Amino acid sequence: MTYKNIIVEKKKGYAIIRFNRAHEMNALSKEMRLEFNDALLDVENDTEMRALVITGGEYVFSAGMDIKEMSLLSNVEIDDYFESMKRYLKKISTFPKPVIAAVGGIALGGGFNIVTVCDLIIASESAIFCHPELKFGFSPLFYPLSQIVGVNKAKEIAMLGEPIGAREAERIGLVNKVAPPEKFMQEAEKIAQTLAMRSAKAIEELKNICAVVPRMDKIAALDMELSIGGMLFARDERKIHMNEELFLKKLRKKKQT
Repeated sequence: MTYKNIIVEKKKGYAIIRFNRAHEMNALSKEMRLEFNDALLDVENDTEMRALVITGGEYVFSAGMDIKEMSLLSNVEIDDYFESMKRYLKKISTFPKPVIAAVGGIALGGGFNIVTVCDLIIASESAIFCHPELKFGFSPLFYPLSQIVGVNKAKEIAMLGEPIGAREAERIGLVNKVAPPEKFMQEAEKIAQTLAMRSAKAIEELKNICAVVPRMDKIAALDMELSIGGMLFARDERKIHMNEELFLKKLRKKKQT
């Protein structure tokens, strides 16, 4: 599909959703949110797409919700407005495929929220993260941020609303990797390519494990992980991959002799 406010690019094994409202700093308008939801569903249903990169480009990830649009909302429209946010945040949180945020420039408020529900975060050296919501009289999304950096640090970020640069974000564990502005998309796509070659079923189950086991006691977590491991090990896919690996090892030995 062709969208007005986002660009969807499908490559070999993975997709890129790029916010395309640069003149408004990729602020998440109603139309853009609807398109974003549709694009997420499209990538999820495309079996050839095994990973997803979400980005806003080199200069801005997203300035968050469209303040001009929000200021004009009537009270009766607020529930629908927040439901539209909830849909794409829940969709990313439960996405069966790995989702990588590639952040260049600012990721504020609602844009920062999108980043925190992704699986992996690659930041440009130009990236700046911030939760300014308290300044406008409402609260930022706390839970996913707290799962990444811990409760106390998340409180500091949410309450003070101070900007966090890329290197500081890496230091506190908010981002996985920082790269120069001209290379951060290459890094994100390299990870997407690697994950696209992994077992889709195994990645989906690993994502389920990552979502659930932190809230379990250690015995229940061990039981769950080993049960899922046994289920995955019993699949024919495991035998195929192992036989391929054995074949490659034999081939390498023959070449050496």
